Formats: sequence, C-alpha cells, structure tokens
Amino acid sequence: MGKRDDLIAQYADDLKNKCGMDADMDLLTKVTIGCGPAIYDADASTVAATQESELETVKNNFLIKKLGLADGPELMEAINKVIETYGKSERNKYRAVVYYMLTKHFGKESVYG
Repeated sequence: MGKRDDLIAQYADDLKNKCGMDADMDLLTKVTIGCGPAIYDADASTVAATQESELETVKNNFLIKKLGLADGPELMEAINKVIETYGKSERNKYRAVVYYMLTKHFGKESVYG
C-alpha cells in the first residue's frame, strides 16, 4: 500500500468513528485524488474550521468551482453542518473528509463519476 492508500484508510476511519458514517470507498478515493498533492502537506491537508477565510476557500474553490453549485447561504450552512458532524473540538479535520461529506450532502457524486 502506498501513502495515498494509507491516507484514504485514515479518512475512512475518521468518517466511521468521528462522523458516524460508512464511507463509499470508491467515492472517497476519487475525492482524495481530486484534492491532489494537498493531502501530503500537513497544513493543506486539513481545514482550519475556525478561520472564516478558510471556509470561504472551501466554498469558492470546492463547492462552486468543483461541484458547480450556485453561491448562496445554503453553501455556508452545509459547510458548518459538516464541521459540526466532524466535531468542532476535532483538531484535524481532513480536507478530503470534509469534501467527501459535502459531496454527499449535495448529492454531487456524479462530479466524480
């Protein structure tokens, strides 16, 4: 197993144990690959949920550009819901896990089809 496979296993574990959901491994793998080299960078691999600018980046670069959603208050509501699900006290909120949950939330799995 390579480093990416190890990370995907870690993300699946987070989804199961911290978020209470079983991962669709195929989708999780595609979302992880979609994150590109960011998953290997300690800072870029996580979402700083307390920084408004970071949440704006998730909204603009992922939800609007990647998933093709229209901007609106429901985007930030979804991001906050995902952060809540992950656990506000959870220090490491992995970007791939957050993106995976947002993809599921909006039913946009087809983007990774």
